[in-house]
Amino acid sequence: MPDLSVFYGGTFDPIHDGHLAIACAARDALAAQVRLMPAADPPHRAPPGASAEHRARMLDLAVAGEPGLVVDRRELLRDGPSYTIETLRQLRAEFGPAQPLALLVGADSFLDLPQWREWRSLFDLAHFVVAERPGSPLEAERIPFAAGRETASVDCLRQAPAGRVYRLRQPLQAESASQVRARIAAGEPWRELVPPAVAAYIERHGLYGVALTGASV
Repeated sequence: MPDLSVFYGGTFDPIHDGHLAIACAARDALAAQVRLMPAADPPHRAPPGASAEHRARMLDLAVAGEPGLVVDRRELLRDGPSYTIETLRQLRAEFGPAQPLALLVGADSFLDLPQWREWRSLFDLAHFVVAERPGSPLEAERIPFAAGRETASVDCLRQAPAGRVYRLRQPLQAESASQVRARIAAGEPWRELVPPAVAAYIERHGLYGVALTGASV
C-alpha cells in the first residue's frame, strides 16, 4: 500500500502550540510525515505580520526535534499569490498520478472551501484531512460539498490518490495566531501560546511589536 504524503499549509503568523498539536495529531493518526508549508502571499487574508522568511524560520525552530514534522518552503519559492490549486498541481506533477496526497486544514478553512480558487478541482488532486478547533465543529449538514467523500479509514486514504475527506480527532486547542498577535499588541501574556524557541525568536527580532531584546541571528 503506498505511503500517504501529508501537507499542512498556512500562514503560520506565528506558528503556535495549536498548530503543532494538529501536526502531531495528524502524524500519529495517519502514520505519515507531515510537511508544514508556509504561504508566501496568502490570497484570502491580509498581509502577514511577519515576513515569509521569519515565518519559515520560526517553523524550523518549532519542528526541530519533532520526528515526522518537516518544513516545506515550496510556496516561498513561487512568485505571486499562494493558491492551493497551484501548489497541489505542482505536488501532483512531482509525486505522480497514483501517489496518495492529503492536505491538512482546519475546520474553518474547510468550511470556506467554496471560496477557494477552482475549489472543486482540489478533490481531484488530494484528500482533505480536517482538524476541528473550538467553536468550529465539523458537522455533516454544514458541508454538503463533502457528502459521499467522508471516510473514517486511514487505509481508505492510502488506497486512492485523492478525493476523500478524513476528520482528524485531536485534543482541541484554543490558540490562534491572531490571538498571539493581539496579546502581543495589548501587552498581555503570550509566550505560553508558542514553543519556547519561537517566543525567543519573536523577542530577538522584535516581531509583532515586541520590544527588540537582542541582535538578530
